[in-house]
Amino acid sequence: MTTPPNAMPQSLESQPISPPSLSRARLFYWSVRRELWEYRAIYLAPLIAAAVALFGFLISLVGLPHKMRSLAALDLAHQRDLVTQPFHFVAALIMGAAFLVSIFYSLDTLYGERRDRSILFWKSLPVSDLTTVLAKTSIPLLVLPVLAFVITLLIEAILLFLSSAVLLTNGLSVATLWTLLEPFDSMFALLYHLVTVHMLWYAPFYAWFLLISAWARRAPFLWAVLPGFAIVIFEKIAFHSSYFLDFLQGRLGGGREAVGNMQGNNVLDPGMQYTPGQFLISPGLWLGLAVAVAFLFAAARLRRYRGPI
Repeated sequence: MTTPPNAMPQSLESQPISPPSLSRARLFYWSVRRELWEYRAIYLAPLIAAAVALFGFLISLVGLPHKMRSLAALDLAHQRDLVTQPFHFVAALIMGAAFLVSIFYSLDTLYGERRDRSILFWKSLPVSDLTTVLAKTSIPLLVLPVLAFVITLLIEAILLFLSSAVLLTNGLSVATLWTLLEPFDSMFALLYHLVTVHMLWYAPFYAWFLLISAWARRAPFLWAVLPGFAIVIFEKIAFHSSYFLDFLQGRLGGGREAVGNMQGNNVLDPGMQYTPGQFLISPGLWLGLAVAVAFLFAAARLRRYRGPI
């Protein structure tokens, strides 16, 4: 009795072939990579802002020697303001670009995949809706603040090197520049501000935008801002008060709990007094995070049942 040449052993035929499984961490990693691939503005906008700031600073280097010579006639506070102003402007410009990208990304990401019907393809992959929403949430809460910090760090290092070179070329000392700038303290102030405000304090806003992005059938920006306007107007007409408006302004302004007790009005001031303990025990932080978690859970549920537009 002979066996057909193309016959396979019974033990191999009966074994099902299952596709290789990926861990949740791996799926989350590739989901974040997908967002960076689809939304190039995530890293292009801060880079463009940095390039604009660098170009403007190069032009201002012409007057740097004269500025440093005139410092002797000013007191210490005005000397620090005059020297640190360009560096703070660069940091604010890059952070502002990252903040704007965070808002528009959060409003468009879940809405956009329904609008262009790519959600049909992404839902065919073995990635849960919760993993997808968490990956999208990591862009405004983690990726963009880290990118803003790294880009700011590199640009300000270039600015400091160029400033030192110009001063040395003109026979001036760079010790005054470094003393007034306090670059390491300034970088810590920037990092503290990004973590407390942009990553934690603004989390409810980004979660709300993601929820609206998952729900709205058109114009998600209007649906995101109109409820706030409606509440403010209703409260003003019905109760002649503005508590909700004051709450929104305080939350958007960073909140005293987040920025701490500041000397002056600049959150990037190296002389800023940090109060991380007070921030971590503040009810506003934890209530905001709880609201953000509820919004994200609702966004994941909506994504599961919402189809293409």
